[in-house]
Order: sequence, then C-alpha cells, then structure tokens
Amino acid sequence: MDSIQKNQPEDIKADLSATSAGQQIKKLADEAENCFFCTSSTGGETRGVRPMNIRKADEAGNLWFLSASDSHKNQEVQADPKARIFLQATKQSGFVFLDGTATVSRDRHAIDELWDPVLKTWFTEGKDDPRITVIKFVPDAGYYWDNKHGNFVAATKMLIGAAVGKTLDDSIEGQLRP
Repeated sequence: MDSIQKNQPEDIKADLSATSAGQQIKKLADEAENCFFCTSSTGGETRGVRPMNIRKADEAGNLWFLSASDSHKNQEVQADPKARIFLQATKQSGFVFLDGTATVSRDRHAIDELWDPVLKTWFTEGKDDPRITVIKFVPDAGYYWDNKHGNFVAATKMLIGAAVGKTLDDSIEGQLRP
C-alpha cells in the first residue's frame, strides 16, 4: 500500500471478481450514465477518445451503447476491438477504468431495448434508422475507487478525521476481474 494508506485504520482494499465485480461495474455505470469510450486509435483529433451514453449495464459488467454505423468509433472497433472505458459515478466517488473488448452488431432486439426517443437527435429516422448499431463492451479487467457507505458518510468521516487529526477515510478501491 502507498504511504498515505498506512495511516488508515480501516481496510480500504477490496479486489472484486466474477459476480461481485460485475455488480460493482453495473452500480457505478448506472450512477454515471456516461463515460469516456476509448478505442486503440491514435489518429485524429480525439485519439480514439469520446464521451458516450451508457444505455445499459448488466449484472456481468457488460456495457451497451448505441452508435452510428458510419462513425469513426465503429470503424475503430471493427479494426481493433480492444477498448477502454473511464467513468465517474458522482462528483466525489465512483471512479473506474475498464479494459475489454467491444463488438458492433445490428441486433434489432437490443436496439429496441436500448432505444430512447431523445436519440432521434442523432438517429433522425427513429429507432428504425438504418445507421443504428449496438456496441457491446465486455470488460476483462479494471480498477475502481469508491467509498464504502455513500458520499454523506465519507464526507462526515473526513470532517471528523480533520478535526481530530486522524485518517478517517471511507474509501475503498481494488482490481476488477469480471
């Protein structure tokens, strides 16, 4: 552990795997709603990084997105399916990065399930727009930083710790292996 963590009286490390990792990813993704979706592309102005709306997170930690078939992102995923996700659930907590594999499909059932009328802004023909594709991101590893008992408890412990001169951090972090 890092030197700052040796002053911590509580255990702040919890590596998660299988079901517990998937549940943690789902929890944080549901709170965040958006993320940075990064492909392996190093070209272009964004170097393969762009914000994306997470349409669904399942219990296994898989993330689902809707995307245009003619987008740079789709082309990049089809050229190299390795991708990375960065998200932040709240202003103070719920940080995660995930490495995994993305696939592009035209799964009609998934499009129907993930569709929201506001998406007509990008898909002007609605959910039957021929440009709509589904991107499924399957994580294979990652790391998270969160707090154990919510932002209110974390803030309270920090204030008490500062007042008494003791490290009272409510944080938790660890590897994710879904």
